[in-house]
Amino acid sequence: MNKPDWTIAAVAMALLPLASFGSSHREAPNIAKMPAVDSTDFYLFNSYEPGRAGYVTLIANYIPLQDAYGGPNYFALDPAARYEIHIDNVGDAQPHLTFRFRFTNALANGNTGLTLGVGGSQVAIPLKNVGPVSAGDTSQLNFTESYTLDVVSGNDRSGTVQHVTSMADGTTAFGKPYDFVGTKTFGSVQGYEAYAAKFVYDINIPGCSMPGKVFVGQRHEPFAVNLGRVFDLVNLVPVDGTAFPGGIMQDPNNNIIADKNITSLELEVHSSCLKGKGNGVIGGWTSASLRQAQVLNPTPTFAKPSVSGGPWTQVSRLGSPLVNELVIGIPDKDRFNASKPKDDGQFATYVTNPSFPAILDILFRGAVNATLKTSFPNIAPGNLPRTDLVTTFLTGFKGVNQLATVTPSEMTRLNMGIAATPAAAQNTFGVIGGDLAGYPNGRRPGDDAVDITLRVAMGALCYPLMIAGSSTDLGLCKPGDAPVGQAPFTDGAPISSADFDTQFPYLRTPYAGASN
Repeated sequence: MNKPDWTIAAVAMALLPLASFGSSHREAPNIAKMPAVDSTDFYLFNSYEPGRAGYVTLIANYIPLQDAYGGPNYFALDPAARYEIHIDNVGDAQPHLTFRFRFTNALANGNTGLTLGVGGSQVAIPLKNVGPVSAGDTSQLNFTESYTLDVVSGNDRSGTVQHVTSMADGTTAFGKPYDFVGTKTFGSVQGYEAYAAKFVYDINIPGCSMPGKVFVGQRHEPFAVNLGRVFDLVNLVPVDGTAFPGGIMQDPNNNIIADKNITSLELEVHSSCLKGKGNGVIGGWTSASLRQAQVLNPTPTFAKPSVSGGPWTQVSRLGSPLVNELVIGIPDKDRFNASKPKDDGQFATYVTNPSFPAILDILFRGAVNATLKTSFPNIAPGNLPRTDLVTTFLTGFKGVNQLATVTPSEMTRLNMGIAATPAAAQNTFGVIGGDLAGYPNGRRPGDDAVDITLRVAMGALCYPLMIAGSSTDLGLCKPGDAPVGQAPFTDGAPISSADFDTQFPYLRTPYAGASN
């Protein structure tokens, strides 16, 4: 098949977000074998912490589905990897600003580790800590992680690289807190919170006149999704049962990943330092890369289990909530993870004739008609090509979150000029709920991306929206194109801004591995 032009690619790629049932957990064969570089979610939003107007928060989460009790080694990031957050502030679907994280793991005593005297011999301990750990005393901690943070201006592989430094002492190395292994180690939940808070750093960002913040560490999984039932052929009637008897009821217990943790890379950067020469709208995504070749050390040590070489090769990528799991064919899922937004046209074959709306129709036409008391012969929207989805997921809304130059591509787009909505006033349904500061204009932790995506996919934008108190017809499609476009589609796993803190780093304390 010849590579389609961007008009065809725009229509095709806009349908990818229909698969956004969940965050990116183990979505491709190769990345499933490398959890340390598997991105799970990407958030990009105007900071709503009181007193932080003008700042933008960027959050890239990695290492999916962490069981808090997963010791004894827990969940370290990969020292052989580059973890990056990319910003396109021009509109050409290429990074013009990249924040690059590199990690170092170390044992105590110069990598020989803590020892105990046993029968006259000093023997290295087998655990990552041998006693309590606190904000004031880490002497019993045997394992530590640290990282550097660089800013790359221009191309992410050949641009100018400069070090981010600590405002406190000018150093370039930052610490990462030990995972929350349990309350005996840290004394209490509050003890861990006090310990982890010491790893929030004020930073100087080269080329930026305003100070920023950085934090890297384990957090409670922020995403809410009815994951098991979704992948059992969407084993639920995806209409809100509180409005229509027979649909699924909203219940926190439907979020089956509520007891999981993730590892979060978080930045807060002033909008003036992200804008560049653009119109104040930016696109963002996260990626992880490894060296192309790895040779295992036949006599591995802690410091050198293997040797890596060759060019850097991207193995993970995430912009909007997952577009890879249910649309891209298995042979190309890892290719998508290795691709750049500017090359997204190569995947048009999978979506020019999308199967997902037809699957929803096959699975739910009868159930939805029975629940809504309708008799539609097809519940999938009929406005092909789906210009409403092109606008929502691929190009952005003109005057809202569309970059000055429009290059159809998959990323999260944020208008930094639209003031943040305070936490208590946020609408969990973002733009379709009348809150222009929410998803898909950026993405906040409390935005219900699953429900928003389901509703937009089934034609919500074919109907007028209530924005700023008035009815607004977007003109992207007509009500007749989407017979169930006003139905309250949902997976039944609620989420809101109340589930998160109102200050950086926003994501809450991770679950403890054990309680004392």
